[in-house]
Amino acid sequence: MVVTRYNAYVGQGWMALLRPSPACWNSPKGFMAFRAEGTFFLRVSVPGIATVKSKDLEWRLYKLCRRSGGATLHGLPEISSNGRVGSGQETAQKNMTTSDLKIAVIIPCYKVKAHVLGVIADIGSEVIKIYAVDDCCPEQSGDFIEEHCKDPRVTVVHNAENQGVGGAVMAGYQAAINDNMDIFVKIDGDGQMDPRLLPGFVAPIIHGEADYTKGNRFFDLEEIRQMPKIRLFGNAALSFLTKLSSGYWDLFDPTNGYTAIHRDVARHLPFHKISRRYFFETDMLFRLNTLRAVAVDIPMDAKYADEVSNLKISKIIGEFFIKHMRNLGKRIFYSYYLRDMSLASLELPLGLLLVTLGSLFGLSHWAASVSSGVPTSAGTVMLSALPVILGTQFILAFIGHDVQAVPKRAFHLLRKNRSAAEQETK
Repeated sequence: MVVTRYNAYVGQGWMALLRPSPACWNSPKGFMAFRAEGTFFLRVSVPGIATVKSKDLEWRLYKLCRRSGGATLHGLPEISSNGRVGSGQETAQKNMTTSDLKIAVIIPCYKVKAHVLGVIADIGSEVIKIYAVDDCCPEQSGDFIEEHCKDPRVTVVHNAENQGVGGAVMAGYQAAINDNMDIFVKIDGDGQMDPRLLPGFVAPIIHGEADYTKGNRFFDLEEIRQMPKIRLFGNAALSFLTKLSSGYWDLFDPTNGYTAIHRDVARHLPFHKISRRYFFETDMLFRLNTLRAVAVDIPMDAKYADEVSNLKISKIIGEFFIKHMRNLGKRIFYSYYLRDMSLASLELPLGLLLVTLGSLFGLSHWAASVSSGVPTSAGTVMLSALPVILGTQFILAFIGHDVQAVPKRAFHLLRKNRSAAEQETK
């Protein structure tokens, strides 16, 4: 049995869709919703793109496979905005479609001449502008696009010198800001990112539930098997380091470059401080946390064809580790000592102090015991162990506080509300 896989964005959660057969797509029996591990899932027999309307709540289901087609579901049970099936009253948010905001796509172009035109061709009509950033490409990708691409939405931006993926993306951000675009979506030009997934990336931003969205190739365990083993291991290690340094404990797959960001957030980022090479996506998360911006993972499939990735995890993991530790120190100082003080501000230094003193005390007496041949007394052992135990508890309490401190209120909505309040007072 061939199963077609879908994703759908619904209010507060993502839903994975499966279509085992088209036989009952127009029947309520072909519909089933359930919740697992905090994520909403939907199984429905529907060919193509579907729109489900329940009172004033509109759900858009975007197909993730290459085939096209469409249908509208009828006769489904009422579904509340929190994703539960039932006949109770809905608390639907105000409808907002992609036409309300101007969406721009940024494509960094460096040695992607063979794939970039296909990527541009797959970008949907919901996108107003496409910025192809030629990052001093030896293949002259920018000139190639200007010569062969007839899409009027495309604007080629030329970097005078190679600035890396981060420099290319930020050049695209600046161009989109200058053109007053609202949401900027970054898609690589090598064909590994399906442009038809774009609606799912902008939906959380449109609905005010996120400031920044990024892809996560680890959502579907079956799809992970396609990923090369070295990438799988490297991404797992980098994901853990990124959780520490960025403060976004609920995110994974930090090197995923399929991202979307709201203009108001991008405008407040210090572009001159953000890493311009392969550390860009990770450094971006650190900078977003300093703004208390909400970042959300978007499930997506990994695509590997004949493209050759320029990122070699085995070569950059040492460099990344140093930069992660630097960002971790900065984040802790900014969040717990410069901008705010809380109980966690005491737990971390006290825990580190107790663990350090207890360890040094224990090691010194252990060395003396080994050299003299006299066993260390039980009291001395406890004097060493007790500070280590207490210190560990303080550190764990700090980590627990840090995990709970993940930003939850969208930055761009707070800025909009603040601007509206300031205008009312004038």
